[in-house]
Amino acid sequence: MSEGAEKSFRVEEVDGVEPPVRARVEDVETPAEKLGRKKDYLEGFLAQKPQAAAPGDPGGDLYERVIDALREIFDPEIPVNIYDLGLIYGVDVSPDADVAVTMTLTTPHCPVAESMPGEVELRVSSVPGVRDAEVSLVWDPPWDPAKMSDEARLELGML
Repeated sequence: MSEGAEKSFRVEEVDGVEPPVRARVEDVETPAEKLGRKKDYLEGFLAQKPQAAAPGDPGGDLYERVIDALREIFDPEIPVNIYDLGLIYGVDVSPDADVAVTMTLTTPHCPVAESMPGEVELRVSSVPGVRDAEVSLVWDPPWDPAKMSDEARLELGML
């Protein structure tokens, strides 16, 4: 449009308008058919198996057996296993089934400071499937009661 041109509107008056055509659904799904369709979907979903974790990864078979072995070792002064007590800082399982455990003790002056790492190494290396085990004893970060699991706190009456 040019600058000087006026805009015009056209108004049309009508007496009535036909209503729009309504949608018609002739193939209505019955509740039983709908339930059958949902059931098929659910059965397929439930039939799927979760992807298995690698044996050395958390959740993997070998990793979990190592954790179970660590849960069998108890601190001589506190009636809780060393894993739930929070003394185990890390468990690394290599693809060759070598296990490296990083752990600490409640204090550097713990009476089992010399024997506990050896016991952990012995127990972990006795787990079927473990080729070799190595334990590293660290003091940083220092252990504190906040590292305990809820199970350990419950056992000690701290919850």
